[in-house]
Amino acid sequence: MVTRAIIAGCGGYLPDRVVTNDALAEAFGIETSDAWIVERTGIRQRHIAAPGETASSMGAAAARQALERAGVPGAEVDCIIVATATPNSAFPATAVRIQAAIGSTRGFAFDVSAACTGFVYALGVADAMIRCGQARCALVIGTEVFSRILDWTDRGTCVLFGDGAGAVLLMAGEGRGDATDRGILSTHLHSDGRHGDILLVDGGPGSNGECGKLRMAGKEVFRHAVSKLAAVVDEALAANGLAQSDVRWLIPHQANARIIDAMGKKLGLPKERVVVTVDRHANTSAASIPLALAEAAGRGWIERGDLMVLEGIGGGLTWGATLARF
Repeated sequence: MVTRAIIAGCGGYLPDRVVTNDALAEAFGIETSDAWIVERTGIRQRHIAAPGETASSMGAAAARQALERAGVPGAEVDCIIVATATPNSAFPATAVRIQAAIGSTRGFAFDVSAACTGFVYALGVADAMIRCGQARCALVIGTEVFSRILDWTDRGTCVLFGDGAGAVLLMAGEGRGDATDRGILSTHLHSDGRHGDILLVDGGPGSNGECGKLRMAGKEVFRHAVSKLAAVVDEALAANGLAQSDVRWLIPHQANARIIDAMGKKLGLPKERVVVTVDRHANTSAASIPLALAEAAGRGWIERGDLMVLEGIGGGLTWGATLARF
């Protein structure tokens, strides 16, 4: 028998304020329209954090829902890993703020930074810690307040992003060590720093001392996205001796409807087996995959034992995929 990280519960949180495309254009005087945004991205609206909301407050809300759905008290959590590009502060980590908020006083908590791929990175780290016995009950959280790092005069970026948080509770369990096991089967991570400047935030405490704004070369990012995501999904399937036809669900990073559609077709999945939230959430970066998973699980779409592919690409460039059975 081997130790597996079993998905015990999923949770999500979205701010109350919903901003449609038309409202966004009107509020910020952007030369754009609902039709222009929908045609290019699939986005119709996004949620924007209230002044008092932070990465930690939203992440804690998502974590509480995951814990409630799993029937596990916060005191049982011994590992918290938070993926975020918009932390409360340089330090302490957003993860320790969430640790305090949910009443966990054991174990450890820390942040990871891999932009939109952050949740997949964090999931891989948590899985490894459970496999080696360093943790038994781990919260993996993606939480972002991208509205605070956007240039609201740049229609090429400001229309793309939203705020929110998602969380997954992983519990140590036993498996046979093959691809029929429940839980995380494997995670495959990549990065290529040569492309770091095509998606970045142009500031930081260690450079100019400022928060900075998000900058993106959209066509370049799109060019890399489909090929790199397709390759890493194939890598994950091959590592577990599985075929594309074995995949029941695609839960992708919610960056762009065109990229999501391309990946669904690559796997031969009908549209009803591809979880899409980008139309309502926009791109919530590290929060997008766990938010999509929480919605699918909460609606009862995913059944026990279903094989899922979770994949994403983001600034770095970073990209990766996780193969898991629910």
